[in-house]
Amino acid sequence: MAKAQKTGKFLGVFALAMINVSLICSLRGLPTMAEYGLTVIFFLMVSVVFFLIPVSLVSAELATGWPKGGGIYVWVREAFGEKMGFVTIILQWVQNLVFYPTALAATAAVIAYLFVKPELANNQYYTLAVIIIVYWLSVLINLRGMKVSGRFTSIGTILGIIFPGVLLFVLGLAWIFSGQDFALTVDLEALIPDLGKVNNFVLLTGMFLFFAGMEVSGVHAMEVKNPTKDYPKAIFIAALIVTAIFLFGSLAIALIIPTSELSLTAGIMQTYLAVLNKFNLGWLVPIIALLAAPGMVVQVSSWIVGPSRGLLVTAQNGDLPPFFQKMNKNKMPVHIMIVQGILVSIIACVFMLMPSVSSSFWILTALAAILYLTVYIIMFAAAIKLKYSQPNTKRAYEVPGGKIGMWIIAGIGSLACLSAIFFGFFPPSQISTGSVGRYVGLLVIGYIVLGFIPFIVYAFRKKSWKKTIKID
Repeated sequence: MAKAQKTGKFLGVFALAMINVSLICSLRGLPTMAEYGLTVIFFLMVSVVFFLIPVSLVSAELATGWPKGGGIYVWVREAFGEKMGFVTIILQWVQNLVFYPTALAATAAVIAYLFVKPELANNQYYTLAVIIIVYWLSVLINLRGMKVSGRFTSIGTILGIIFPGVLLFVLGLAWIFSGQDFALTVDLEALIPDLGKVNNFVLLTGMFLFFAGMEVSGVHAMEVKNPTKDYPKAIFIAALIVTAIFLFGSLAIALIIPTSELSLTAGIMQTYLAVLNKFNLGWLVPIIALLAAPGMVVQVSSWIVGPSRGLLVTAQNGDLPPFFQKMNKNKMPVHIMIVQGILVSIIACVFMLMPSVSSSFWILTALAAILYLTVYIIMFAAAIKLKYSQPNTKRAYEVPGGKIGMWIIAGIGSLACLSAIFFGFFPPSQISTGSVGRYVGLLVIGYIVLGFIPFIVYAFRKKSWKKTIKID
């Protein structure tokens, strides 16, 4: 808590809660959640209690115990050594490569409505083209430096999240109070899913991914006045806000668009169109898309920088070849960003292998989730190990209950992650994914290939890789 003591200024509970909300709240997952109908309430509660809260509390203890930077890389390295630290940070970077095409597919859907061509949102060739073009444009913007890319971050948040989210909520209320028919059954029985069917749990894997990222905010636990009390308060406030946004947003879509017609990438725009057409205001849809599309593009652009710069730290440590250490005059990791772009372009080709845009979106979401959940399992194990190997390291915040409390919280989180990974390999009943063999095969191959990359790179690393960075 050195920073707070020196400046005399503390981060308020609500301010920290807002930081947490901005880190994990995204609208791209709302159509996926809407596939659940009313049972989304049940699965949201499961996600918060068994995943979001354990991740938040455990990462807060780790961040306040090892606050000097490096995040999950340092935590795992301290627990299991440099090799596992390297493997973990590379896995986190790799899952981002899989995540980008899903975010950009949703952007492509919004752009389709901008051109008044909703059918393009379901066109695989169009979606792939937009993903590749927008991603590489974002890379070019980011290569000009943090000052340039940073200017647009707030714009992206407002136009890409807040504006479409508020509008979705307002249109949902308009639909309800105007007496329109609901696209789902509203009764008490519909609230509880059939727990005997594995396929009903499959989408939970994607929901965990939509709640991921809270560990990043752990670094701020040192900046509140009383970490032991204030940090958990901020976590619970953030959890309530995010859950409310996800709940009301997904229910608004589910009430208006039948699941048989719902697109996982264009679901929000479908909702706008359906409601506005009912009130003879369909002409507003392209205008809404004109406002939202740039915001979503900028938002994705801002996400590109973080993982790239994180990987640069790993390269500087000598764990990657000197090729990846190179920075341009704007101090951006140019070679890492180019290689990242090439890999994203290759991964995006999954949109040509699956029967529909929605099925491609889902399989990439599932793969990204499985990779990220693997990272979380390692993090939970590291937290338990550090309770024993470094018990005297001062943590400004500690998980309640000491070692037993850590075993319980980290254990719950680990079991939840393992369960979600298991369910992720089953094709969801709500989405047509074509051949079960092809679906499972693509997931298994993707998980093995991407999961083994860090082990292969580490095995071939050389001492000569650690050297001074070149700047053009």
